[in-house]
Amino acid sequence: MIKAPNIILVGPMGAGKTTIGRLLSQSMGKEFYDLDKVIEDNAGADIPWIFEREGEDGFRKRETQALLSMTQSAESDCVVATGGGIVMREENRDILRKNSLVVYLYASVAQQLYRTSKSTHRPLLQTGDPKVILKKLFEVRDPLYKEVATLIIETDARHPRTVANKVLSAIKRHLNTESTVS
Repeated sequence: MIKAPNIILVGPMGAGKTTIGRLLSQSMGKEFYDLDKVIEDNAGADIPWIFEREGEDGFRKRETQALLSMTQSAESDCVVATGGGIVMREENRDILRKNSLVVYLYASVAQQLYRTSKSTHRPLLQTGDPKVILKKLFEVRDPLYKEVATLIIETDARHPRTVANKVLSAIKRHLNTESTVS
């Protein structure tokens, strides 16, 4: 078991945050939470419904509340997979930088397109050309992911277990480096 702060995974849709988060939590003996699932459970409705009724801004407010409660909980010792747009609000970026180790799971636009091509549960991809949408989202969000990231791990064309092991090794190295500096 690794003694580490909360591990929060950020990155674009299709980067594998939920899959890798589950694998990481098992390896680290931490609880796993998918922030989108937490939001759905709290709202009693799925994300497409929330987007339809409250718009993206309403969803983002719910996202901020869920992130804050996850990171401020006294017994908080978990791995959290966030939604791709978590970094769009400055308030969320501030929360992410405090008391958490943030891992940016980098995925190219081509990989995102491949991994999301069959999904009907992604409101932002339901109108227009998904490739154009993903490219625009990447241009805006990539610098923001990098801004909050403690570690950046590339996920393209790698098996989830391989990526999870790579993340685990990077976390161990980071924590060892930090403890020798402190």
